[in-house]
Amino acid sequence: MPAETSPTARALKTLEILQRRPGTTATELGQRLGVTERAARRYVAILREAGIPVESSRGPHGGFRLGRGTRLPPVVFTQEEALGLVMAVLDGRPSATDGEDLIGTALGKVIRALPDRVGHQAVALWTHASAAPDRHTSRPDPATTSALVAAVAARRGIVVDYRSASGSSWQAEVDPWAVVVRFGRWYLLCHSHRADAVRTYRVDRIERVQETGRSFAPPPDLDPVASLEANLATGWPLETRVRFLAPYAEVAPWIRPPMGVLEEVPEGCLLTGSTNNPAMYAQEWLAQVPYPFRVEGGAELRAAVAAVAGRFAAALGEDR
Repeated sequence: MPAETSPTARALKTLEILQRRPGTTATELGQRLGVTERAARRYVAILREAGIPVESSRGPHGGFRLGRGTRLPPVVFTQEEALGLVMAVLDGRPSATDGEDLIGTALGKVIRALPDRVGHQAVALWTHASAAPDRHTSRPDPATTSALVAAVAARRGIVVDYRSASGSSWQAEVDPWAVVVRFGRWYLLCHSHRADAVRTYRVDRIERVQETGRSFAPPPDLDPVASLEANLATGWPLETRVRFLAPYAEVAPWIRPPMGVLEEVPEGCLLTGSTNNPAMYAQEWLAQVPYPFRVEGGAELRAAVAAVAGRFAAALGEDR
């Protein structure tokens, strides 16, 4: 903090630090405030004199922390934080510029609560910025998402009612390991009891969540994002097998995890996976890879690639 900062401002900064990082030591507090350890302890004493319970403990896990039930002052944003919040919301939710949108309404309440000196630029950004909608994003129901996150946190099994992209519906009893956001889409990463395998479900396609009361333990070394991406290419009903006639090192950067597993083979590399949407696999994924390939497996994928090739050939006309 600047040297000319007042004691009151430093005391409030001390409160903010303890809110964000319980267990901060006097040494760490002094470093963040730009004062000595002894001075940092004085600011803690000022908070205590003001009636804010600040507890302290010794040892390797010791430090200062706010007592339970502490009544804290309203949340205060800097101008940069307020602008960053508006930008993050608009980036993830373009419709938040609409006052009728659920998230837009919440954002408006936050902005209107800000002091004029902080909030005027945030208001201008929220009012005048425009954001193009992303057709690939999904908007899951907040209540459903909250129920899934609660089950993940409590490590409680659930039964979900699921509706696939094709319109078919089923129930599945699962152990919910994690909720993962990937490229604007929300997924439930879980272990399916029916399949006895890892499964991923789009949260926006889950119609109901019911806890079973049964507890579970997730894998101890679980990496939710890596597990999700690896699983997105497996378990679908239509198998895919594509051989690329180019070196593995050149093809690999173009292969997204949901496309399957790429391995090096003689005269190129082989991509094996599965899909439930061969048209998307052909048009949005394979068509973007700038190397020659052959579809060696998956009648549905072969048909989808042939349809794309025919459409482009027809666009050139007969005298090509």
